[in-house]
Amino acid sequence: MTENTLTVRVESNDEFFDRALEAAAKADAGELTDDHTGVSLPDEAALARVLSEKNLELIRTTAREEPKSLRELARLVERDIKNVSTAINDLAELGLVEFEQDGRSKRPVVWYSHIHVEYDLGVGTDDTEVAAQG
Repeated sequence: MTENTLTVRVESNDEFFDRALEAAAKADAGELTDDHTGVSLPDEAALARVLSEKNLELIRTTAREEPKSLRELARLVERDIKNVSTAINDLAELGLVEFEQDGRSKRPVVWYSHIHVEYDLGVGTDDTEVAAQG
């Protein structure tokens, strides 16, 4: 697996659209961006749900073991196939997992080797400077 990074951001819809419009304007101007491929989530609850311990286990096992099917992935993580299928399909809808058709089965694929989380604590620059000086 090559070294690729998936960025997971917690941001409002407005922030997402502003960033998308800025990226589109740069692309139209012929400028390349160094922006990582990413997933935007609306709040902390979604972040906790998406990057739960069980989901991270599925992502990590898929990346490391490269299972040939969902059934094999379920066996590797010792979980029920229905639960694994539901979780992997949810992750696929968000873009954290992809599927490749392999004969009659779908093979889960993780294309990244790192997850970078961007989360703004809501601390303004002015507040930080005042606290550092005080």
